[in-house]
Amino acid sequence: MTGPDGVVVLTDRLVARDRLDRVVAGAVAGGVRWVVLREKDLPRAERAALAADLRAILADVGGTLVVAGPDPLGGDAVHLPAAGPYPPPTHTVVGRSCHNQAELDRLTTEHYATVSPVHPTKTKPGYGPPLGPDGLRRLIDISPVPVLALGGVETPDQVTTCVRAGAAGVAVLGAIMRAEDPAETAATLTSAYVEAITPELTQTRRGVTQVPTSGLRPTVPTQGSSLTARSGHGRPQPPTATREEP
Repeated sequence: MTGPDGVVVLTDRLVARDRLDRVVAGAVAGGVRWVVLREKDLPRAERAALAADLRAILADVGGTLVVAGPDPLGGDAVHLPAAGPYPPPTHTVVGRSCHNQAELDRLTTEHYATVSPVHPTKTKPGYGPPLGPDGLRRLIDISPVPVLALGGVETPDQVTTCVRAGAAGVAVLGAIMRAEDPAETAATLTSAYVEAITPELTQTRRGVTQVPTSGLRPTVPTQGSSLTARSGHGRPQPPTATREEP
């Protein structure tokens, strides 16, 4: 399994407009396939139960839950802080929070890193200074692993800028957690990601328009999937897969 890409949602039940499982279900219906469970203040048993609920939501669409911290809570994907542990544990997916070149230089067997903060963030006001697009690009250029842009990424334009700087995806917290409609917000941001990674049409010398054929263009649901009740929370129905002509 490769590391996360696209729009990756970080959880924060304290700022979420609804129950966390419902917010995540909405984000998944909008195209999200990677979720990072934070909620580090919860007792382990409660956090493990929440992890099981979120994995069930993601399982319907082949998504992955990553747990912040070294304990995967019954899974096999973790996201570690810059401070440690070193060396990283052996799991299917291991990520690391990084903020500068020194922290990126310490990476060894991690599969991906988040780089932050790209922009000022409401979740951690005063945390920074913000890297901005140029600072993000510089760190991506020296990173030995794919990078997710994190921190204040809330709009489609910001998603586009991060992807064009070289990010494999964006990690989003506030824009989804605070959204009135997480499915719609997730779909909007995911569409911006898809458009940013899709090669633009090119003109040949003969004036014939061609599209690069290096691969299929990723697609996302155009409408939020219906949610059905199960064990006290809604679960998204898998979106119908579509393929676009290369």
